[in-house]
Amino acid sequence: MRVISSTTEALTPTCLALGNFDGVHRGHQRVIAPAVTQARALSQGVVVGDRFSNSPKIHATVVTFDPHPREFFSGNPQHLLTPLPEKQAFLAQFGIEQLVLLPFDRELAALSPQEFVAEILVKQLQTQSISVGSDFSFGRGRSGSATDLQAIAKSFGIDVHITPLCREAETRISSSAIREALATGQIQYANQLLGRPYSLQGTVTHGQKLGRQIGFPTANLQGEATKFLPKYGVYAVQVTSDVLPTAQWGILNIGCRPTVTTTALPTVEVHLLDYHQDLYGANLKVDLLHYLRPEQKFASLQALQNQIHQDGDRARTLLTTTSNQHERTHS
Repeated sequence: MRVISSTTEALTPTCLALGNFDGVHRGHQRVIAPAVTQARALSQGVVVGDRFSNSPKIHATVVTFDPHPREFFSGNPQHLLTPLPEKQAFLAQFGIEQLVLLPFDRELAALSPQEFVAEILVKQLQTQSISVGSDFSFGRGRSGSATDLQAIAKSFGIDVHITPLCREAETRISSSAIREALATGQIQYANQLLGRPYSLQGTVTHGQKLGRQIGFPTANLQGEATKFLPKYGVYAVQVTSDVLPTAQWGILNIGCRPTVTTTALPTVEVHLLDYHQDLYGANLKVDLLHYLRPEQKFASLQALQNQIHQDGDRARTLLTTTSNQHERTHS
């Protein structure tokens, strides 16, 4: 999938979805879907609303902002549920062909809603249709709403699809709700809102090898610096990699290792329950499935070793139950 930061490089014409889409969660997927559907329909010469195109190719596109407007105005770096490589992979999975990262600067922030539509969406991206969530806002001072976008785009003959807010029970599915669930250790609820397991990805690097000394070798994961880390503690996980013969179960520790050596920055370490080969240099994807316990300091290495034994047994029980439920659901 193409990832570009200049509209002059964009493949046009487009059908686009507008938003930040951090997490690419279930709500985001509903906003993205119309852009893909309409791009395919218009490319085939099908009437969509008031639009008809016999163009050989219209490109399903996501338009987002880089940096996030909140980061631009506050000056504080944002930790992301889906850093760019992850977001790119998920969008491609859902049929998006290109991701346009609009450089968010003072010039872009100063555009009125009318100027943003006319200059960016119509003139530069040649959009044929637009999809947004009902809470979308844009233009100078966030003065434009989704319904404003609909009215402005209509004057150019462009349809705007507004997707209602997506809910899980009484909770609105949002990136903020997912972050809150992750920060409090509610990993299964976060996964429910996402529509998939929350994952950490990275390369296995050399650590202090303290886990090996107590019989539990761990792979130290070096991932994206901007990745949002969930609550410190121990998780039951499933690990996949090109170098692994099959998906492996494991226990993951996120934290500052207070028992052995307190670190200023958190480490991410995974111990595979049934795999004992070196993984240095391998790229791992670790799906977080169950939160086992918070990080804690033990009186001795022996006490830590005993607890890790218990963590492994509990993880195996929980992961077996999860696997059996998954098989029943899909049988």
